[in-house]
Amino acid sequence: MAERQGRTAPDAVLTRIGQVVMLHHAGDREEARHRLLDLWAEIGEHGDPLHRCTLAHYLADTQDDPADELAWDLRALTAAEEAGEDTGEEARAVIAFYPSLHLNLADDYLGLGRFDAARTHLRWAREAAAALADDRYGEGVRAAIARLQSRLGEGGGAWTPPRQRP
Repeated sequence: MAERQGRTAPDAVLTRIGQVVMLHHAGDREEARHRLLDLWAEIGEHGDPLHRCTLAHYLADTQDDPADELAWDLRALTAAEEAGEDTGEEARAVIAFYPSLHLNLADDYLGLGRFDAARTHLRWAREAAAALADDRYGEGVRAAIARLQSRLGEGGGAWTPPRQRP
């Protein structure tokens, strides 16, 4: 029974995160932020890396301050790197996160006027996107990478308004 519970617990947490993300997408950003922060407190800074990665990834989207958004995106990347150290299912699951994580960091850095860091993470997003399938998610991430690349442009990185994140 404990082994079975161990397998279902990650699904239950990811389901709860998904429910809050739906609330955010429905327009209740403030409530979504509070619920995600409650989940973060429940999971803890040393909880399951895949849970922390997913949670921090979505928490970043609910932030008002660009520096706070960057901090959450950095937490997501750190947790993804921890999950990637494993050789099991979590490591495989987190591989699909890398293009989006680096894309979000590139966007964060662009918004903060840190163009070199934005370009670095954009390059890493493009490299990581090679591992994505040719499905709706992969196509969406690649399109978002192309949009951000266009925003950064050859002309030195004039800032344009933030885009919708994948």
